[in-house]
Amino acid sequence: MSGARTPLLLHIETGTAVCSVALSHGDTLLAIKENSEGRAHARLLAVLIDALLREQHCTINDLAAVAVGEGPGSYTGLRVGVSTAKGICYGSRKPLIAVNALQSLAFLAIEKRLLPAPGALIAPMIDARRMEVYTALFDATGQPLTPTGAKIIDENSFADHLSQHHLLFVGDGADKCRALLTHPHAHFASLQASAAGMVKLAAAAFAQQRFADVAYFEPFYLKEFVAIPPKKNP
Repeated sequence: MSGARTPLLLHIETGTAVCSVALSHGDTLLAIKENSEGRAHARLLAVLIDALLREQHCTINDLAAVAVGEGPGSYTGLRVGVSTAKGICYGSRKPLIAVNALQSLAFLAIEKRLLPAPGALIAPMIDARRMEVYTALFDATGQPLTPTGAKIIDENSFADHLSQHHLLFVGDGADKCRALLTHPHAHFASLQASAAGMVKLAAAAFAQQRFADVAYFEPFYLKEFVAIPPKKNP
């Protein structure tokens, strides 16, 4: 099914509560499967991939490459997605493409025409617990303006940018910021991480042969994993 001009690409995004897989011919989305149960990625991911490939009448061998959301995001979710992607690449000798989750969200917002005004900036946010989010700013074409980082949100967050630009906040981290970011230039849209946002970025990476090293690639965790001990029974 795949060809030099229209590579068949598998896309995997598991960095949030949404477990999402998609199939594309180049930058054209063919099909997508998603589940938002949360904390079930290890059980669901392989099932979703198998169902997606079967419904599109293709196999792993038909793929030209596998794209995976590199993060930032949930430690466990990223481990599941990246481990699965690397396993497929190892077994089938396919190249691996890594896609930044925040830029993927920005591209998805652009594709869905959610920008509130010409020249608006996009601030995708992924929940990092409490009032902290993983975020970065992107322009109206999806190009990064600031580095990806962890940011604690308060009423003064993004004040300089909001004074000059309309800002669109998207992602599961944006939901908890609505009450604090009340500037008239602050806009919110219900948009969650999805493999659909990876398609154009992955296709461009494939065309430029920008592949990750399957043996050494690790997710972009941004913060170290901290295990929270279970509460003891009284």
